[in-house]
Amino acid sequence: MQIKSLKKSAGRTVRPGSLQMLEMAEAKPPCCGPPTTATGGVISEAVPGFVGWLKTAAGPVAQVATELTFRDHLGACQVRWGFRRMSYLVPPGLYALGTPTGEAAMVVTCNYKMTFDLVRRVLHGRNVWLLVLETHGVNVWCAAGKGTFGTRELVRRLKATRLAEIVGHRRLLLPILGAPGVAAHEVSKQTGFAVSYATLRAEDLPAYLDNKMTTTPAMRAVTFTWYERLVLIPVELVMAARTTLIVGCVLYIVGALAGGRTASLTLSLAYLGAVLTGVALGPLLLPWLPGKSFAGKGAIAGVAWVLVCYLMAGGSSWGVPTTTAAFLALPAVSAYYTLNFTGCTVYTSRSGVKKEMRLGLPLMGGAIAVSLILLVIGQFLP
Repeated sequence: MQIKSLKKSAGRTVRPGSLQMLEMAEAKPPCCGPPTTATGGVISEAVPGFVGWLKTAAGPVAQVATELTFRDHLGACQVRWGFRRMSYLVPPGLYALGTPTGEAAMVVTCNYKMTFDLVRRVLHGRNVWLLVLETHGVNVWCAAGKGTFGTRELVRRLKATRLAEIVGHRRLLLPILGAPGVAAHEVSKQTGFAVSYATLRAEDLPAYLDNKMTTTPAMRAVTFTWYERLVLIPVELVMAARTTLIVGCVLYIVGALAGGRTASLTLSLAYLGAVLTGVALGPLLLPWLPGKSFAGKGAIAGVAWVLVCYLMAGGSSWGVPTTTAAFLALPAVSAYYTLNFTGCTVYTSRSGVKKEMRLGLPLMGGAIAVSLILLVIGQFLP
């Protein structure tokens, strides 16, 4: 992942590992001015919601607000649409929400700013320590799969922040989705801190803390609601936009050469509709489309789109080769883009996704290849 150079504004790109709060805070005592980074920049300028410093036995810890600003909401909106998505991160290290004491809860999260903002917002009005791991701006679930939200980084961050000198207890509260990357017994062996997997969703953290740090079945329940699918669609649209534009232009030119303006418009719009069906319609209708395969669900939605195209464009005049090609290629396109949604939900597993890709991608490629052959054949038939 390409990470840009350090910038001073909160929520902007920072160099991974360059702002490790306590390590560099100690480089310049609070009495002598604000702590600085290794590059000489003031730490507070790079910390979203910075409100001051909290003195601890291990040195000053940055206090952050739990109320989000307009800039925070704007940044989240931009990321939803794919802008600055790979560089939306905060400095890793230790933070204080409110004025936590040595017995306050210790919540562990990643340095993806959307996650960081969500966690601090739901903990409004509470005194909690927040340990942010260096995941290079990747969310907890994906970072756990990549290994950046993992045992080594957690142990390293515990030692770097000298957390044992700040809190009297030895309990870390980790998100359940971070479990694949963290070996709890190794963390305990190397640091003396016990790992507790608290909740699946950040919004359940207040209830978890009020419930004497006990996880209920509801806090473990996996959901993938209509709204949760809807908010993922904008970034998928942006990611698909470039390829869609290129392929759509090529199809327009080919259609114009083969059958004139009407054919070119029909061909390019049919492809665009297949993409939108796979990116948006398939995921939104996911629970109601038959089957378990994401690609299969996308293909079914794609067939529905072809039927719409066939009826609206007067498909009875297409001929057998063209009609067959449409019913092969367009569902394959929709299936491909719906298959991408396997990476957006915890209902899927890495092995399951690999299996579906291994079986589905050759079928999609074969369907498109056969459809191209049929379109060529159709040009020579009366």
